[in-house]
Amino acid sequence: MLSLRRLLFAAWLYLSMPICAIGLSPALLMPHRPAMGVIKIWAHVVLFGLRWIMGVTVEVRGLENRPNGAALIAPKHQSMLDIVVPFTVLRDPCFVLKKELMIVPFIGWFAWKTKMIPVDRGAHAKALKDMVRSARDRLAEGRQILIFPEGTRQLPGAAPDYKPGVAAIYRDLDGPCWPVATNAGEHWPAKGIGFTPGVVVVEYLPPLPAGLKRAEFMARLQEAVETASDRLSGRAGS
Repeated sequence: MLSLRRLLFAAWLYLSMPICAIGLSPALLMPHRPAMGVIKIWAHVVLFGLRWIMGVTVEVRGLENRPNGAALIAPKHQSMLDIVVPFTVLRDPCFVLKKELMIVPFIGWFAWKTKMIPVDRGAHAKALKDMVRSARDRLAEGRQILIFPEGTRQLPGAAPDYKPGVAAIYRDLDGPCWPVATNAGEHWPAKGIGFTPGVVVVEYLPPLPAGLKRAEFMARLQEAVETASDRLSGRAGS
């Protein structure tokens, strides 16, 4: 029975993308807000299916810490769900994402229209400079920049591997940074369709203040995100 539910939800997930993208494609010819609205509709569709097909509920905690205007947000990344949930709770999220995603049908269309920040990970120093410049422009528009500090999905409990991109944006922004913890990987795996019923918690943590030195910022960010994520996964003290 669980295998059937997994297959049904996978179908729900992957069919929802073209249905929403094609059915609501006129938004691509409109201003930014309608296109962002399409992504938000899709995110709610995914969470609806996740709950009623797969038996996974999503609880967002720490909303009192959630930024509304221009902000830098650094979430833990364990599954695709970490990309979906922000569209249901943030006003105007803007993800830093792999450049390759910009040419993917449906995803790339709306990523381009909503001015997400593509990064060519093979360009190294140039990629970092381009990312910071784009982030500065999006922040000037009052958007919430989301960058996964580890760059890619990690298994719950895996050794952290934080990259310099988040520190570069933090230094350039000269503002606070909001860490976000999660246990999403316990119920939505990094790869495959091994979804398991349960409660996913996404927790917005108190922001780190502006002006920290790079080493201190990275250490405090990692400590905040990893400690809270381990707690949510029941791994605290392990």
